[in-house]
Amino acid sequence: MAHTTSPSDVAEDAVAAGEPVAVPNLSGIADGVAATLLQGSAVAKASVSLSAEFVRIALGRSDICPEHSDWRFKDATWSENLVYKRVAQSYLASCRAVDTVLDEVDASGNRRRAERARFAMNVLTSAMSPTNTLLGNPSALKKTFESGGANLARGMRHFVSDLRRNGGMPSLAKPGVLKVGEDLALTPGQVIDRDEYAELLQYAPTTAEVFERPVLVVPPPIGRFYFLDLRPGRSLVEYAVSRGFQTFMISWRNPQTEQADWDIDAYAQRVLDAVDAVREATGADAINIIGFCAGGILQTAVLNKLAAAGDDRVHSASYAVTMLDFGQSAPIGAFASAKLLSLVRWKARKAGVTRAKAMASAFSWMRPNDLVWNYWVNNYLMGEDPPVFDVLSWNADGTNLPARLHQQFLDMFEHNPLPTPGALEALGEPIDLGTIKLPTYVVGAINDHLTPWKSTYRTTQLLSGDTTFVLSNAGHIASLVNPPGNPKASYYTGAHHKDLSPTRWLEAAEQQTGSWWENWADWLGERSGPKVPAPKELGGGRFTPQADAPGTYVRQAN
Repeated sequence: MAHTTSPSDVAEDAVAAGEPVAVPNLSGIADGVAATLLQGSAVAKASVSLSAEFVRIALGRSDICPEHSDWRFKDATWSENLVYKRVAQSYLASCRAVDTVLDEVDASGNRRRAERARFAMNVLTSAMSPTNTLLGNPSALKKTFESGGANLARGMRHFVSDLRRNGGMPSLAKPGVLKVGEDLALTPGQVIDRDEYAELLQYAPTTAEVFERPVLVVPPPIGRFYFLDLRPGRSLVEYAVSRGFQTFMISWRNPQTEQADWDIDAYAQRVLDAVDAVREATGADAINIIGFCAGGILQTAVLNKLAAAGDDRVHSASYAVTMLDFGQSAPIGAFASAKLLSLVRWKARKAGVTRAKAMASAFSWMRPNDLVWNYWVNNYLMGEDPPVFDVLSWNADGTNLPARLHQQFLDMFEHNPLPTPGALEALGEPIDLGTIKLPTYVVGAINDHLTPWKSTYRTTQLLSGDTTFVLSNAGHIASLVNPPGNPKASYYTGAHHKDLSPTRWLEAAEQQTGSWWENWADWLGERSGPKVPAPKELGGGRFTPQADAPGTYVRQAN
């Protein structure tokens, strides 16, 4: 429970990019705590072991120490001062004792309850860290003495501001510092189509020749699209254009209460309309498509519709950190209690939308040490401003989710219909994943806490046709914002067949240095037709430039 990574490492993975989950509440946490305490024999055994460890700590004989990556105990005081050392050891020993009990809950066979128990106890043990208090944080104490308490005064102002504007959650980024179109989302292009659901962006080519077959990017329907176009050098869009791909992006409108009835059919139809718009604008008979996170679910509805009609207007499909089988074990299972899901459905219906801040809060509590208490310490105890960082600024710029779409996502989450042929219908067709036979490229992230890589690997077993699986380093978002040249970047590749388990796949896979972007571009290039002269103007047919990228919808406020 005590493990955590450094703040710089988690900054790029602070968000979920639109995974369809509920929002945790006190009853869900209470249920998780109850599940833990009901492991009577395990609790008794852990208590005895913990008592013995407390004795060793008091006598100075304990060898417990923080993990090297745990940012909370970096101050030298934790190792040099005997009192603080014993405080840290006692806390870490308690966390380990909780972990042993949770292992028993895992072994009980009730997967959903085990996930809720682990989530609840992670929230509680992270909240109990001594570093969350002034007296328990040597770094904050030193700064208080050095500044004469000015850090605490600034921290109080931050706290009051967050109570008023951020639902009481510590801000992860300073709002308004980085601006869309000025600092973020800078790849040149044009809006060539707009309706009530989305804008369609076409990016300007930067090469003399381009691949004949274009690629359409489908971002998730919650969150702004520009995590894929953050800044020069950190933009997947910019990279795709530099590799000669005619690149198009869907930019979803930020729905309000009056759009409460927008559903999967509405969003999937907009994707299908975008497919046709891209074909007409470029003159291509077929296009390639890539869906990110929940955007991959919408993409699947479109591919299923085309497969049912024997329609080949989409030539290949790529998926990035997308789960189609929600029956796999995952931390988001902590939000899957029937009572909680019913409550969220009721709230969504009443409000018309699920607000972006509520979704962001839910994901933050899945990694509380890094995404809540790290910023609690920085903003309130140290009195520092939240960091200025592109991914965190994007995270603070969330969007809403229509009530009807959210309810449908929750139904998928609770009942897991996609793997069962005919259990769900979209665009007037029963979904049968086995009928999708076009070439597919699937990316998972090895440290993904939202869509675990073994669950994204499952996508390759549900779809038919030739499938390539690549496993990126890092977590849910950091794996996507993963430009070439990053010295930390790596990924695994290996032969794949439907009967191969994810564990066996990884055992045989080879680790490659660099970004999966490069591997994907090589794969996509082989499926994009010949090179042709780059268009001198954007748009084509009925689709003409209407506004400069990144467009108007991406700037809509909540």
